Order: sequence, then structure tokens, then C-alpha cells
Amino acid sequence: MTRTERRPGQAVLSDARLARLLARAPSWLVDKVPRDHRESDEAFRRRRRVTAGVSLAGAGLLGVSLSQKPNSTSFYALTLGVAGTWVAGGLASGPLHLGWVQTPKATLRRPFLTPVVGGSAAFAMFYGAALVAKRIPPLDAAITRVLRYAQQGSAPLVLTTTLANGLAEEVFFRGALYAAAGVHHPVLKSSVVYTLATVATRNPALVLASVPMGLLFAFQRRVTGGIQAPMLTHATWSVLMLRFLPPLFADEPSVDDPRPAEEL
Repeated sequence: MTRTERRPGQAVLSDARLARLLARAPSWLVDKVPRDHRESDEAFRRRRRVTAGVSLAGAGLLGVSLSQKPNSTSFYALTLGVAGTWVAGGLASGPLHLGWVQTPKATLRRPFLTPVVGGSAAFAMFYGAALVAKRIPPLDAAITRVLRYAQQGSAPLVLTTTLANGLAEEVFFRGALYAAAGVHHPVLKSSVVYTLATVATRNPALVLASVPMGLLFAFQRRVTGGIQAPMLTHATWSVLMLRFLPPLFADEPSVDDPRPAEEL
């Protein structure tokens, strides 16, 4: 047997290790809170139709937005348009839920502190990964292409569009799309669609980032039963990335290039 061949049951063993890891975590952090999100078959089918159409429309608009020049009116208009598409699609699909978290005392409350801590921890890991990416030319170039929009843009407008899109993505992907994924593997299904939508940006750094963050946001949706936790985590992570990542790449000559990302 070669090193790349997998023994029978190896995948099961990996799943068992993951289960043991989660079992060691505090129950109030990983156990699903009680919820009743049942809906009729007709409403479920309608939700799926809406999310399918909006996924395609939003991904297309996302790709167009990053083909605009940094700090241009069209860039800000299109990025806000992407956020509006996600929110409209999420609201049109059906009921959304904020969710709850369990406290160590087995009571329920709206999630706040834990998601903020989670967003901060995710930023710390990404900052460390960015230090490594600076030494890998393709990733260094991909990250720089994205950060040009922050480096050259208006700080208030960049912050507004960043937060708007982050929160809107949670409304749609962890709200509407997660619910449309059904009861079988919704974390994986919604995360795959999230990553596929990011592929429209044609930026490998954004696509790579969407994988772990999509899984984190979807796991929070699974545990809490709502979108408040992933929204807070996404917002915290985005603000920290926007504040501390651009200075890390400020020494790159291409960060001041005014051309659209797709032309570089």
C-alpha cells in the first residue's frame, strides 16, 4: 500500500477524531440550541428557487465589482449593489432567525461576546498566514490586488462597503442558503456555494480565505440556529483585517496601481 492510498475505514477514523475533539469542547459552545425552523414543502421549494437565482446574480455582480478601478464611483456602487442583492435575496427567501447561544449555566441568550472573540481569533490566524503569504509571490500578488481597494480608497466608504457586504453575506449564505440546504450536511453545502460564489472574483487569496471562514460561519449557524453569531464574527474579522492587513503590504509597489484588479 502506498502512502497516498487510504485504508478502509480511514475516513471513519478521521470523523471519529473530529468527534472526540468536539466532545472535549464545552457543551455550551458546540451543542445545538433548541430551535423549530420547520416550514412547508412549498415554502422550502420556494426558498431553494430564490436562493439559486440570487446566488448566480450575486456572484456575477461580485465579479464585476472587482473589475472596477479602486476608489471609483462604479466600484462603490457595485459593491453596495452586491450587498443589496444578498440582503434582498435573503429576505425574499423566507423567515430568518437571529439565533441563541447556551451559557455555562444552561440558559439561552443572544450571541455577542463569543462571536466577537471568534472573529478576533480568526483575524490572528489570518494575519499569521499573511506573513507567510508575503513570501509566496502568487499569493502576495493576489492579496495586494485586493488590498489596493483599501489602500487607495476613501476610508469611510471602504469601511461601509466592507461591513455592508460582510453582514449581507451572512443574511444570505448563513440565513437563506443554509436553510435551503436542508437537514443533510447544511454546513458543507452552504460553505461550498459560498466558496463557488467567491470564485467569481478570480482572486485565489479570496477563494482560499472563503473556505475556512465559510465553514466557521456555517458552524456558528448550526450551533446557534441563526445569523447573529456569524454576522458579529464576520464584522469583527473584516474590521480587523481592514485595519491591520493593508499596512503589512504597503511596501508593495503594485498596491498603488490604479488599474482594475483583473488587468494586473
